[in-house]
Amino acid sequence: MGSEGNPLSSQVKRNTSHCKILKELTGGIILLKNAHRLFGFLLCLNVVGVAAEFPQADITNGSIRATLYLPNQESGYYRGGRFDWSGVIARLEYAGHNYFGVWFPRYDPTLHDAITGPVDEFRSQDGGLGYAEAQPGDFFVKIGVGVLRKLDNEPYQFARPYPIINHGKWIIRPGRDRVEFVQELTGVRGYKYVYTKTVRLASGQPELILEHTLKNTGKRVIETEVYNHDFYVIDKQPTGPDFQVKFPFQAKATDDLKGLAEVRGDTLVYLRELRDTPKESAATYIQGYGSEVKDNDIRVENSKVKAGVREIGDHPLSKLYFWSIRTTVCPEAYIALRVAPGKKVSWKIRYQFYTLP
Repeated sequence: MGSEGNPLSSQVKRNTSHCKILKELTGGIILLKNAHRLFGFLLCLNVVGVAAEFPQADITNGSIRATLYLPNQESGYYRGGRFDWSGVIARLEYAGHNYFGVWFPRYDPTLHDAITGPVDEFRSQDGGLGYAEAQPGDFFVKIGVGVLRKLDNEPYQFARPYPIINHGKWIIRPGRDRVEFVQELTGVRGYKYVYTKTVRLASGQPELILEHTLKNTGKRVIETEVYNHDFYVIDKQPTGPDFQVKFPFQAKATDDLKGLAEVRGDTLVYLRELRDTPKESAATYIQGYGSEVKDNDIRVENSKVKAGVREIGDHPLSKLYFWSIRTTVCPEAYIALRVAPGKKVSWKIRYQFYTLP
């Protein structure tokens, strides 16, 4: 549903006391600035038969239109403990094609992977900052999520529902062609940070840009990897021979692709459509990249609908994983970050959307 026919969106636009309304709608935990420029807070789509209201914002640059879900611990679309809560994209349309959307069969806001669009996950060596040293019942940190409670002495598992104890403070600044998210977190064990992420559409180009900055305001070095899961669902086409994934190097799959796909030179191709019942997955680590930034450049194309996307990072790859099921294709390009106390690091991912001849 667009903002024009949405009574909640209209209420936000009509009421002059924006801050009061936004506080009520968000449970008071999100500070929204420039509220008069907010397109969103739309009545959300019906997902897997569940109708709900989720805070949203629409952005456009003329050629691209996108809808973002906004972080909220009480009514947000995603409230899981795995992925960064900022920059969740419900849909992105360019030239009649949609690139992001629902790919999962069951929705629950607290599920670790009930999320859409190009979403980031921060993964330190032990899974979360301070996880290994924490005792059961103690706390650890996931950047973009907050402070979580360790359940037991088992190794960190991304699918486990670790309770979120502290979400930090979120600041959201929406605009016509971008949304800026800021999370300020005073964590545990000396970890403290300010994380800023801007999701913006390039002026006059079919390009989405994710700009990140992580400032370490604590006493301990922050060492982590971060990757974007992508969750491409190009026009809801089933994963199969119509899809190709292209790398700028001669690639090698390290895991068994089970006769479902194979790597040919610089391209991963599918040998047949993946089934949903029983659920089939083609997944592998990819080798062949070097230490140069130019290798962080991946294309996903669908020859049937003639749509493609090129993902370009500005840091060298630390590892590269590829995962796919029938409903989504996901290259996962990891980069390594090390941020000393008082320092900050920035990185960027560009998504260029195009059509095939």
